[in-house]
Amino acid sequence: MRIEIWADVVCPWAYIGKRRLEAALAGWDGEPVEVVWRPFRIDPMAPRKAEPLAEWQIDPLVDEVLNACTPDGLSPVENATRVSRIAADAGLGTPFGAVWRADSGPAHRLIALAYETCGAALQNAVVEEILKAHFVTARDISNPEVLAEAARAAGFADGGDLLASGAGADRVREDLLRGKAIGVRSSPTLVAGKRALAGAQSPEAMTAFLRETAGTPPERELPEEVERLRLAESLLDRRDPLGALTLLRPLLADHGTEWSVRVLAARAYYHSAQLERARTELESLTAHSPDDAYLRLLLGRTLERQGRAEEATAHLRLAAAMRPEERDADAV
Repeated sequence: MRIEIWADVVCPWAYIGKRRLEAALAGWDGEPVEVVWRPFRIDPMAPRKAEPLAEWQIDPLVDEVLNACTPDGLSPVENATRVSRIAADAGLGTPFGAVWRADSGPAHRLIALAYETCGAALQNAVVEEILKAHFVTARDISNPEVLAEAARAAGFADGGDLLASGAGADRVREDLLRGKAIGVRSSPTLVAGKRALAGAQSPEAMTAFLRETAGTPPERELPEEVERLRLAESLLDRRDPLGALTLLRPLLADHGTEWSVRVLAARAYYHSAQLERARTELESLTAHSPDDAYLRLLLGRTLERQGRAEEATAHLRLAAAMRPEERDADAV
């Protein structure tokens, strides 16, 4: 059984959640569990060069940013007080808390590289060292040297060099999009199959989650291409057409003639305002399927946005005649 932890290493609840999951697994007597860490960003606008966290916390926008790592509607100040107490109870040390507003992007790359290179056990050790550096020893985890030290301490000797090479960026970018596509909205969130448990909940709640997951028959694993297509469609439904196109890129390269890939790409082009690409693709699609009312509607909407009213009207009238109920539908 695989449990994915979607979390940001600058979120203190991720560290607390890690300890609570470890407590749950210590008493687990079911099937073996593989724990895999996946990226989540609570502060994607953090500067590349770290800033003192105390200065940043006077920013009035801080509340909104920290909401993804602040459970139960607490304010950031209330959350920090609660975190310190719970961290001490969990044996994470005192004082506990971050000193730096650090860009967690490089740390996520290192974590992804650890898993790809040596598997879940090494990845977990790397995560532990990064969390300890950020919350216990007050290090700047956006600093490549700090991350290289964390990698060596975890037994990932090549981690610093791999990080310096730029490796892992595509993997993290796609994982962030995958998390968004499956509905991850907070750090940490545990995901197993189609089940999710949001927040650093108690070891008892995590044990119950493990039991529920173990008691559910595994779903049939989809081919990678089908899964990627579904995730891209989910991103489009969540109003992220550029993210959808990012996930579609390998499919467009290898399966660019597939009808479902082409239609989804056309939709993404339209919603990302790449109207000429959308028009070209939709004209080709409607030529092959002239009776498809939806494609006619989307092509008409595309031509409207390009200021080609006369051409648009012809397609919109055809779409309305084919399926009158779609005349005023939102083209998605």
